[in-house]
Amino acid sequence: MPDTTRRADRLPGNRYGNRPTMKDVAARAGVGLKTVSRVVNGEPGVTPETERRVQEAIDALGFRRNDSARVLRKGRTASIGLVLEDLADPFYGPLSRAVEEVARAHGALLINGSSAEDPEREQELVLALCARRVDGLVVIPAGDDHRYLEPELKAGVATVFVDRPAGQIDADVVVSDNFGGARDGVAHLIAHGHRRIGFIGDMPRIHTAAERLRGYRAAMEDAGIPVEDSWMSLGVTDPVRVRRAAEEMLADPQPVTAIFTGNNRVTVTVIRVLAEHTRGVALVGFDDIELADLLQPGVTVVAQDAAALGRTAAERLFRQLDGSLLAPDRIELPTRLVTRGSGELPPSG
Repeated sequence: MPDTTRRADRLPGNRYGNRPTMKDVAARAGVGLKTVSRVVNGEPGVTPETERRVQEAIDALGFRRNDSARVLRKGRTASIGLVLEDLADPFYGPLSRAVEEVARAHGALLINGSSAEDPEREQELVLALCARRVDGLVVIPAGDDHRYLEPELKAGVATVFVDRPAGQIDADVVVSDNFGGARDGVAHLIAHGHRRIGFIGDMPRIHTAAERLRGYRAAMEDAGIPVEDSWMSLGVTDPVRVRRAAEEMLADPQPVTAIFTGNNRVTVTVIRVLAEHTRGVALVGFDDIELADLLQPGVTVVAQDAAALGRTAAERLFRQLDGSLLAPDRIELPTRLVTRGSGELPPSG
C-alpha cells in the first residue's frame, strides 16, 4: 500500500519531553524526596503549607504517580495503550491486531481497553494507562474535549488518535475518507437510477457519522436531488432504533427505493429488515461485513482498511517515540467501493 503520510515540518524542540519524577517535584518544592512520597501517597506527617508547595510543584510539572514502578528499571518492556470504542465491534479486530503487530516489532507490549463510547470512561481509562507509565497511546476517541491529555503530552506520552480526531488539542490523527467514501456510495446508487435514498447513521456528535452524513448530502446535492427529512435518521446503533427507522422509510407513501447505511452495525440490522420485505430495495453500507459476499444479493459496501488505520497510527506513534520530532499531522486513508449486487438493484416502483 502506498505511503499516504505527508512530510511534516521539523519542530525546534522535542515535543515529547522526559517525564517529571518525584525528584523533580522535590527539587521544585524545596523539600525531601520522602516528603513528596508522603504527599503523593496520601500519607500523614506533612504540614499543610508543605503539602501546598508540593502540590503546586506537581501541577506545574505535570507529574503523575507511577503505578507500575516495579517495571521502570533498565531493560523493562515498553508498553503501549490502545483505547477502542467497543472491543466487540468486528471493525476493531483488524485495527487492534495491526497495532499489536507494530508494537511487537518494536519490542513493546500492547494493553487494550474499551471506552464503550462513553467520554468519561475514555478519560478514566486513558489517565489510568498514563498512571501506569505506558510509553504511548493510540486512542479512538469517544469524547470531543481532550484537553485533559495536555499534561500527559507535555510529560512525554506519545499519542496518536485514529478513526476520529482529537477535540480541542493539536495531535496526530489517522482517519479514513469518510466524507468521500459516503459520497461515492450514494453517487453509486444515484447512478443506478435511485432518487429516493434513505440514510441511517450513528449519533451525529460522532465525527465519522457526521462526515458520512455530509457525504450523503453532497452526493444528493451534486445530483440536484432535494433531501426530505424523513429520509434521514441518526441515533444509537441499537437494532430496535435502526429497525424502526428503516421500516418507517419503507412504509412511507413515497418510500425510499435505496438505503445508505452509516456503519456495519446499522447495515446488519437493515439487511434483516429488507429480508422481510418483498419489494427489492437497493443497499450500500459503509464498512464491510462478514459474509457480505455470500448473501443474495451480495452486499455492496464502502470498505475501509481497518488494518491500515491501525498500522499507520502505530507506526506514527513509534516515530514519535524514536524522537523523529514530527509536527502533529492529519493522515487520511482512502476507502474503496466494493460492488456485489445490492447496490446495483434498480428502483422498484
